[in-house]
Formats: sequence, C-alpha cells, structure tokens
Amino acid sequence: MKLLVVGSGAREHALAWRLARDAAAHDIVCAPGNAGIEDSARVVPVDAGDPEAVFALAEREQADLTVVGPELPLTRGVADLFASRGRLLLGPARLAAELESSKAFAKDFMARCGVPTARYQVCGSPEVALAVLATRQFGYPVVIKADGLAAGKGVVVASDQLNASLAIRAMMVDRRFGDAGARVVIEEFMQGQEASVFALTDGRRAVLLPTAQDHKRAFDGDQGPNTGGMGAFAPSPLVDEEMLDRIRDTIIMPVIEGMREEGREFRGFLYAGLMLTTEGPKVVEFNVRMGDPEAQVVLPMIDGDLAPLLRNAAAGRLGQDSCRVRDWPRVGVVVASAGYPDKYETGKIISGLGAAAEVPGVVVFHAGTKRRGADIVTAGGRVLTVVAEGQDYRQAVSRAYEGARRIAFDGAFMRKDIGLKAIRATAG
Repeated sequence: MKLLVVGSGAREHALAWRLARDAAAHDIVCAPGNAGIEDSARVVPVDAGDPEAVFALAEREQADLTVVGPELPLTRGVADLFASRGRLLLGPARLAAELESSKAFAKDFMARCGVPTARYQVCGSPEVALAVLATRQFGYPVVIKADGLAAGKGVVVASDQLNASLAIRAMMVDRRFGDAGARVVIEEFMQGQEASVFALTDGRRAVLLPTAQDHKRAFDGDQGPNTGGMGAFAPSPLVDEEMLDRIRDTIIMPVIEGMREEGREFRGFLYAGLMLTTEGPKVVEFNVRMGDPEAQVVLPMIDGDLAPLLRNAAAGRLGQDSCRVRDWPRVGVVVASAGYPDKYETGKIISGLGAAAEVPGVVVFHAGTKRRGADIVTAGGRVLTVVAEGQDYRQAVSRAYEGARRIAFDGAFMRKDIGLKAIRATAG
C-alpha cells in the first residue's frame, strides 16, 4: 500500500515507524517529516497546514491512503478537499474537527448529547469573563481555557481570583494565544485522576485502542506551566475493562452518534482526555487526532497490521475489525529544549541517539529535529520522545530513563517522574 503520513513530530514518527512494521510491505512517504522519520519513510517537504499542497502531494505520489497527524490541516478542511476529489484520507472533516478547534463548541455539543463533563460557561469578552469569576459559581481553583487551538498550552488552572483575572487578561486582552483567546471557557475544577482513551472510528463504529496517561506540566510533581506533553505511559492502570465499557457507552459512542446526527460525521482518531471522578469518567477535552506524546506509547502496543485498519476506517467500513494489543506496557519520556514551553533556542547538536537505541526495548521518536550536514540538531521545543517497553511499568520506566540519559544536547531537560503514577497504581 502507498501511504502518506502528514506531519513532522514524534506522533508522525511513531505512525510511520509502526506502519513500517506491518507484515505487508508499504511504500511510506512522510511530509514534511523530520530527521528521525527518514529511517521509516521517504521524507518530502510540504506545508502540512496547506490542504491544497497536501492534496497535490497525495496526487503526485498516488497515495492509497493519507493519514493526517496534526490538527491544523484538519481544521482547515483537508479531509473535505480529499473527499470532494475522490482520494482517501483518514481524519475528520472541518465541521467535525471543531470538536477540538473550539472548546466552546465541544462543551455545548456535550451538553446537547448528555456527555459527562465539568460545569462551564462560555465568555465572549473579558468583561463577561470577569463577571463570571466575580460570582464565584465555580469556586477555586477554577479552569480557564482559550476557545481555539493553542498547541496544548491555552489552559490555566487558577488558584484564586487574582490569578484567574490575570489569565483572562493574558488570553483575551493581551492575546497571548492570538485569536484562540477571543473567547474563553470557564469551568469547574474536577477532582480525580486523568486518563486518555483513543477510538478509531469510521463514523458509525469504533475500535478502542490502548489507553494512556499524559503528563502535561513542565516539571516534576505536575508543577509548572502546561505544555504539549512531557511524557506518557500506556496502558492506564486506572482503566479496567468495566471502566472502558462505561467510557465507550457514555462518552465515545454518544459523541460519534451525535456528530453524525448533526451532519458532522467523524472518521479518524477520536481522543478523549478524561478525569476519573468519584461520579465517574468526565471529559476534560477532545482531540480529533492521536495525542502527542500518547501516540508514541500507544501505537507500539498495537499488534497485527495497522494500515488495513486505518484504511477501513477512512473508507467507512470498519465492520468487525478489532485491535489486538501487546501485553507489555510502554513509557515515553520527552527530552525538551531549555525554556520550553516558552522561548527556547534551536540548532543544538544532539549526541547519543545511537547509544539510546541500544538499550533493550527502547525506540527514540524524533519530534523537533533536523539534519545539518552530518549532524542532527534541535528544531523545536519538544525534541525527542524516548519510549521503552518492559515486562512491567517499573522496567519500562527504568529503560526509558536509561535511554534518555544517553542523549545530550545543550540545554536538554526532562521530567524525572514519568511513569511513577503507573508504578504506584500497580504496587502491591
């Protein structure tokens, strides 16, 4: 099969790497790719955010299936363009992608469909937002979210009214996240533990993939600013079969059915970020693609051929397809540039990649890297995800950190506690 993977991060590296391990040999192209993806796919430069450019490449390559990694091309209608011109693509249409591109839409949609989530209010001006805060209807801490896409960083958990007001100003007045902060969603803070659930859907049916847990904060102990994710593990020990059935019945399927009923049929990866509360699982957020860094730990757990499963979802014919899962857990540690998620420098020479890959059970997925002559250098805030398998979480954590410690570049940093929650949850 001729496959085109769109994107340039560690999620896309994991996709290309996993597709290259199907029993059937595929011709895989990744656009624009990065320095690490070159080992699994042919890399072609393209603007992933330009639907016409992506389509032109798929035409030129005669791709049997295009798989979109990041959210931006989906929110710009790349799936609509491919559908109108008769070429197969896995990913939701623009209207369905609003489930991620507008938190206000997502919250209102969940309210219409009876999907459990936190109480909320959408605010279209700073004056309205400050007035909502003044009522103290949500108490403190309170969660403030920029409505639009903000690369996973447009969420503030404010401990008091002063910090909440400062967050409103940063988003709506100073426009820290640009137009994404023109509206905000204020919602109650939910107590519990987080888990991520992924479904591959053809618009009617769903195949559930391994669960995971992300680590959003920059520093150990879930401290510091929100990032795009500093590491993950899979599966989540908090989600047993009974809990997964409940999530399917109360969240995943109502969303898929509700989207279809509203003329927004959803085909592709549906990510549900959940809070497991005393009242049951509730939605924190939706993504309309695989998460990052969750994809890096989830995709290696999938057994059997992946490409036919993706093709059937894109074509609307999942039927009785299922997903076989490998037993051993995975842990992924993100190695980031100093200063991330704020300002950071690039162009730092990376060493130790080969040594890291020599650790048993370790694979290194590239995120922000590029080639410069004979060197591989940093080209982003999140640079690499070092993923390890283990017979249990403890071994997977040990291997992931052994691999990560063999990698070096000026200013590299990582959290030191990725996976410890899984070890504690399974202790005894």
